[in-house]
Amino acid sequence: MAYLELKNVSMTYGRGANATEVLSNINLTIEEGEFVAIVGFTGSGKTTLVNLINGLLKPTSGEVLFKGEPVVDTSHERGVIFQNYSLLPWLTVGQNVHMAVKEAFPKASKKEINARVEEYVAMVNLSPAINKRPKELSGGMRQRVSVARALAMNPEMIIMDEPLGALDALTRGNLQDEILKIWSKDKRTALLITNDVDEGIYMADRIIPLKPGPNATLGPEFNINIERPRDKTELNDNLEYKKTRNAIIEYLMGIGEERKSASKKIYELPELTPKSFVA
Repeated sequence: MAYLELKNVSMTYGRGANATEVLSNINLTIEEGEFVAIVGFTGSGKTTLVNLINGLLKPTSGEVLFKGEPVVDTSHERGVIFQNYSLLPWLTVGQNVHMAVKEAFPKASKKEINARVEEYVAMVNLSPAINKRPKELSGGMRQRVSVARALAMNPEMIIMDEPLGALDALTRGNLQDEILKIWSKDKRTALLITNDVDEGIYMADRIIPLKPGPNATLGPEFNINIERPRDKTELNDNLEYKKTRNAIIEYLMGIGEERKSASKKIYELPELTPKSFVA
């Protein structure tokens, strides 16, 4: 039995003449402990896919199964790291994480909750900033709070919706390593949504492209046959990395060209005779 399974999932927004099918016939299986990345173009429906898996949306047709049971609502079992941090600005770093931990472990004592908050804030190297509010933090620090909050709830699956897209290259690289370090400790099932092929290859076990919408669907999967732990500097000389990267980029470029061709409209111009004026 797959840990996460999407069976013939489609999602339509609007009704009647205004209906737009964003996702069409999505079929996906993820095994326990796998790290899967889905790459796609902006506007292809990646966030809609995340919201379906997390239970924030219900599919128009098909079903989403988690551990064999239909996903009907959000759950602490599936922790989401959002693209836009989603921190409460009036709470400190510790309080943002504390609120999530208290929700996930309602029977835990105050001492246990505080210890868990401190553990996960330390895990993302933010202990010196535990009493600071989001406005006092850089973008990278805010995203680390988001990571700590999601993981402190002890989810069985981590879902990441382009969590590093807005960060500078150095911060992005550091957070990639931190997420991988945390994931490798107990191999929680992970799904990464990204538009960065290199990020997907570095982090995931396999990459699946999402074709452009409307009617977006999943393309062929690409297995990442590169041993872990992976070294970014060594990847540039890794033949398997080059082969996989080229194959994915060629595929994405191909469907990008198809998208452009399909969107081109041919207009027939009327036959016009120029008007002549006599002075």
